[in-house]
Amino acid sequence: MNETPVANRLHIGIFGKRNTGKSSFLNRITNQDISIVSEVPGTTTDPVNKTMEIRGLGPVVLFDTAGLDDSGPLGEMRMEKTRQVLNRINLAVLVTAYSIFDDREKELINQFKSKKLKFLLVFNKMDLEKKKDELVEYLKKEDITFLDTSCTLNSNIDRAREEIVRIGADIMVEKDTIIGDLIQQGDTIILVVPIDLGAPKGRLILPQVQVIRDIIDNDAVALVIKERELDYVLKQIKIMPRLVICDSQVVLKVTADLPVSIKMTTFSILFSRLRGDLAYFVRNARLIDSLQDNDKVLILEACTHHDLQDDIGRVKIPRWIRQYTGRNIIFNVNAGPFLNKDLSVYKLVITCGGCMINRQEMQNRIKQAQALSVPMTNYGVAISYVQGVLKRALSPFPFELSMLEKD
Repeated sequence: MNETPVANRLHIGIFGKRNTGKSSFLNRITNQDISIVSEVPGTTTDPVNKTMEIRGLGPVVLFDTAGLDDSGPLGEMRMEKTRQVLNRINLAVLVTAYSIFDDREKELINQFKSKKLKFLLVFNKMDLEKKKDELVEYLKKEDITFLDTSCTLNSNIDRAREEIVRIGADIMVEKDTIIGDLIQQGDTIILVVPIDLGAPKGRLILPQVQVIRDIIDNDAVALVIKERELDYVLKQIKIMPRLVICDSQVVLKVTADLPVSIKMTTFSILFSRLRGDLAYFVRNARLIDSLQDNDKVLILEACTHHDLQDDIGRVKIPRWIRQYTGRNIIFNVNAGPFLNKDLSVYKLVITCGGCMINRQEMQNRIKQAQALSVPMTNYGVAISYVQGVLKRALSPFPFELSMLEKD
């Protein structure tokens, strides 16, 4: 945790047609050679991303994308990657020139607006081109923030950087706290952490580390134990914990060992609340009961990793749901930061907590499913539901708990 996790950084995308100076602009505002610069159109193919810090804004992820006017079958594939970046970013910068601004830029601006993305319009090559009065009037009428630059002469680059900082400062990348609203100063919070085979030796997985940091930031005490130690620890400590948080894979054992007077939840449920929509996930968990033979369920992972012998998403959740329903359900997996599956063929989508993607991407995944009327729930919610302990795992969240009873 020496560096800010990618998911907690402001995500900024650089867009525009080929050879408008997108890569040069990115290199100028960062003072680094992040992207290859060439006069050959289409030099940037797949999106290039770089994590860094921008003074006045803090940690960011910058994306350089393929040109809006890329053509041919390969160009269309590149454009699809560019469109996928739109689901991940918090702030867009559209680099263009007065002589080439047309309906493609207007269409992209409309996409920014429909996604409620903050954006900045940059007219590059001010050393070679003149302003078009009718275009300026149009931009002012549409209340679009724009400015002129020249990457060749390094003109107005500082102003562009300042404008990006100004716009970015008002964007909420992440909620301020994971559990700060649930605990008080001096509370003891027990974290039940089985050793994850997917984590490098000597390390906890990211959600566990982030929750520990959040507990410390809120002046509470984090007590980290394995699942077999819970009963022993509860008998030894003098002050009962305010909250117990466990890995979803051991939620059944933890609820069995924990007195009902102590509230508990899981890491996955906490992160579904942080980046997703916990009430929505809880409401949809009940639809597991209606799954039939040969129905398709999508396991939606935010990261990529090698299959593990007892993988939570690819092995355990399918096994538990098949056992619970008694149905021969078909499970597919979508792994990584991009959602590439046709959601319309699925009866249910089950997403991970999303610790490796930002809140913007998780919210867009939810919107994609809702647009197709495909219900989505979450790993931790689904696991607790089929194991009969979801009410207990929602004990810190009265409103979300009420969703279990609603039609």
